[in-house]
Amino acid sequence: MLIVMAAFGWLSRRRRATARSVAAGEAAAEAARKTSQELEHAAQAEAEAALAQGVAKAGEPAKEDEEPDFPVHGDVHAAAFFDLDNTIMQGAALYHFGRGLYKRKFFRTRDLARFAWQQAYFRLAGAEHSGHMEDAQSSALSIVQGHRVADLMEMGEEIYDEYMAERIWPGTRALAEAHLEAGQKVWLVTAAPVETATIIARRLGLTGALGTVAESVGGVYTGRLVGEVLHGPAKAEAVRALAAAEALELGRCAAYSDSANDIPMLSLVGHPYAVNPDARLRKHAREHGWRLRDYRTGRKAARVGIPAAAGVGAVAGGAAAAAALQRRRR
Repeated sequence: MLIVMAAFGWLSRRRRATARSVAAGEAAAEAARKTSQELEHAAQAEAEAALAQGVAKAGEPAKEDEEPDFPVHGDVHAAAFFDLDNTIMQGAALYHFGRGLYKRKFFRTRDLARFAWQQAYFRLAGAEHSGHMEDAQSSALSIVQGHRVADLMEMGEEIYDEYMAERIWPGTRALAEAHLEAGQKVWLVTAAPVETATIIARRLGLTGALGTVAESVGGVYTGRLVGEVLHGPAKAEAVRALAAAEALELGRCAAYSDSANDIPMLSLVGHPYAVNPDARLRKHAREHGWRLRDYRTGRKAARVGIPAAAGVGAVAGGAAAAAALQRRRR
């Protein structure tokens, strides 16, 4: 099903922010703040229940050679922003989500074939023609139009357990946990649907997620995006909007990504990290003195003492997102 939306991501190079990317960023920031509050309340309730039952919290893994000065403990004006695909998780969340939906017969084989052809066309031709982009977006959104947000959320929980839980990079997760232990908020920033991203953030114990927002009315998808896919410049706009809403100082924040497409987001913060970087990002990071972390090899790739994971997924799919943001604005 959702094999189109990530194709949009691969196509975007370093284009400038547009009105639609700003709208997508602002929508993602608003949705992320709402879901993070829900996650915080749920975590607090779980902690209180565990305390009442006398359940001790499991010990955290030891860290060796931890960087002494970063992240700064107690800095409430700092936060960390993590890309998802091939940064925190091996492979693409949208691809695995699409696999799960296909297994549940959420869409037809011919839809899958059409989306696969579109993705191959985008990747091989490197085309960014507006007509092709609009056709691909319309195809993806037409599949979820009329479906209930709650149904995809329920499926997303199951799909995470089936396909995603074992694909989390231990090293990158340790970096995120270091920020949490320092008292900072940690956000996922991804082109994946905001609901899918929120499920992953909650399972990892993160603050919340910025993701692509699709319009829904009465809990049902309308088949329209709010702005555009959260990718490239739109990610930077989302981080900028969230930082303003959360009273964060971007110069004190950190961002982590594997892709040169996220250079706009990485350039916003004072502590950019290239994690499992592609060739263009590695080159850019070296030229600008950004820190590098690579968990695709057996060597020790970070100063946080968690063993590096091996293997990496390379396929990405596409998806239409879900959110009630438009309804809230009305």
